[in-house]
Amino acid sequence: MNLIDVVQQFKTDDDCLAYMESMRWPDGIRCPVCGCDRISKITRTNARKDKDADKRTNKRTRVYQCLEATCKQQFSATAGTIFNDSHLPLTKWFMALALIVGAKKGISANQLKEHLGIGSYRTAWYMAHRIRKAMVNEGSAELQGICEVDETWLGGCAKGAGSGWRRTNPALKQIIVGIKERGGRVKLIHVPNAKIETLAECIKEHISADVEAIMIDELPAYPKALRLAGQSADKHFTVNHSAKIYVDGHITTNGIESAFSLFKRGVIGSFHRISIKHLHRYLSEFETRFNGRKAHDRFNPTLRRMLGVEPMPYAELIAEK
Repeated sequence: MNLIDVVQQFKTDDDCLAYMESMRWPDGIRCPVCGCDRISKITRTNARKDKDADKRTNKRTRVYQCLEATCKQQFSATAGTIFNDSHLPLTKWFMALALIVGAKKGISANQLKEHLGIGSYRTAWYMAHRIRKAMVNEGSAELQGICEVDETWLGGCAKGAGSGWRRTNPALKQIIVGIKERGGRVKLIHVPNAKIETLAECIKEHISADVEAIMIDELPAYPKALRLAGQSADKHFTVNHSAKIYVDGHITTNGIESAFSLFKRGVIGSFHRISIKHLHRYLSEFETRFNGRKAHDRFNPTLRRMLGVEPMPYAELIAEK
């Protein structure tokens, strides 16, 4: 479902709510608190419009009340979800979701603000991060087949300096470990360092024990990390980058390097600058979009996750770690 489909299908908030209800409660509406299926619909007028269109009192039109005597909870399809307590029209949420899942190199909060007519940058930024939270693939299956493992460094620019290693502070650079299942999924993990133990933990967590082969570069820590992770030495294949060799038969890490390149093009070209505190969510966004690159529909799976994850209050988003 692309942006045109979303605009044509969801013209009002009521359309959005009806669709979310069918997705969240396919077997009939239930109270999200107690699970009771005895509910009544509350008739409510539509939103009251203020002078500023983005500051509407966005009252949900499809509101229900639980008839369980010990509950009596009032709720809508957005209750207890990422959409909870949002005053933005759901039509804008749906358009923002379509833009984010369809943007190969990502879309900035400022672009969302301009495209959707959102009143403030902060509101658009908060919306984008809530969507990214729903793009986290927790507990997904281990990678199989032939896997490529590599690491990359991000950021670390000295204040007032341009690009280039000499103008950066290596101590401030952030390390990202990437693992790609050839012909399949990718994992992008923000790690504190590139030590043997850290790499071994990533490999053990994300790569199956019966993987066919693992492609690595010449980083000295990899062979020891692979052995520590329980991967036998006869499965390791190293590409000799120092000799300007990037493809040696089936031995290459070009797949994971292309995923890194796409992410960095997004950082440089779309976001320009990202906070390290939120790096894991940006990685999840690119990981989810990359893994669904061949899927016909990326909108509905992400919307379904948005209805299943807990709300993220603004105070939680900006809190110091």
